[in-house]
Amino acid sequence: MNEKRKSRVGRQLQSRMFAALFFTAAVFGALALLAWRTGTSRVWQGWEPNYELLRWIKDNFLLVGVCGLLTVWLGVAWWFVRRALRCADELLQATRQLATPGEEPIRLSADLQPAEDELNLLREQALRAAYVAREAEQRKNDLIVYLAHDLKTPLTSVVGYLTLLRDEPHLSPEMRARYTGVALDKALRLEDLINEFFEITRFNLSTIELEKERVDVSRMLEQMMWEFKPLMADKRLTWQARLPKGVMLACDANKMERVFDNLIRNAISYSEPDSPLLLTLESENGRVTIRLENRGRTIPPESLARLFERFYRADSARATRSGGAGLGLAIAKEIVTRHGGSITAESFDDRVIFTVRLPAS
Repeated sequence: MNEKRKSRVGRQLQSRMFAALFFTAAVFGALALLAWRTGTSRVWQGWEPNYELLRWIKDNFLLVGVCGLLTVWLGVAWWFVRRALRCADELLQATRQLATPGEEPIRLSADLQPAEDELNLLREQALRAAYVAREAEQRKNDLIVYLAHDLKTPLTSVVGYLTLLRDEPHLSPEMRARYTGVALDKALRLEDLINEFFEITRFNLSTIELEKERVDVSRMLEQMMWEFKPLMADKRLTWQARLPKGVMLACDANKMERVFDNLIRNAISYSEPDSPLLLTLESENGRVTIRLENRGRTIPPESLARLFERFYRADSARATRSGGAGLGLAIAKEIVTRHGGSITAESFDDRVIFTVRLPAS
């Protein structure tokens, strides 16, 4: 709450107290004037019971009026002080409720309506933050379970094939080469999964530092297209590229390669077989724009909005099989943001498009 909102309740009580004091002074003055006129409208005799009292009041009218007004004002002030103390007690109780927010909203008296609104807003924010934290922790725990399970599968295969090679000395060279190749593939898969664990730790505990230099991003993308062709062959994917020559970009080359590596791997993993990957590069008005489009199942809006969250995977089953930790896109966004750029995703008509925008210098 800002200072203006924090003082709203106090200002209201203060205004009401001053209004009450002014009103009581006006009423007291009117009654005193009425009493004076009533008392002087007739001639009082010395033998009447109230004669001496009224005479004393007349002689000390100013003193009596001031004392009476002060007495009334003290009563009004005490009433407002007690009211303020009750408000303080209510606020104290509300802050205790805010410390452990629940589904029930905070209820305060009418005097504290502004404070009630602010406290309920804080309560909702605390609930949302707690929910997001629990969800992130749950996703991370699920990821650890998935990776631990996937670690066991290739490890079992490696042990099994190495045991065969040890126990079957008379295997033919062809079978021995086949078993060795399978064991190597599984060992490489195991290495990838172990790297996932290191990736989680590095992403949580380290910051990304940039070493910028002038880079020919056109050549970088052409080289990466060539490097990914063997991986694309399994799904019979093809490249459709529009890359103008000589587009220069001031960036950390290694970090930017990692961004495009993550995006391309993601596109390959979720592309339909026998479909193209469309890669375009544009440079205008001092900005470089890279778009990567693939054909695949349309990502629903609720998942699309969370693609760049850590440990989030739009398709858990597919990500588990491919070893994805849900960190690639989050790391890509972090790197692009550190370069002063932006990365966005859109999906419609069984297409997924990632757009990276970066300042050229």
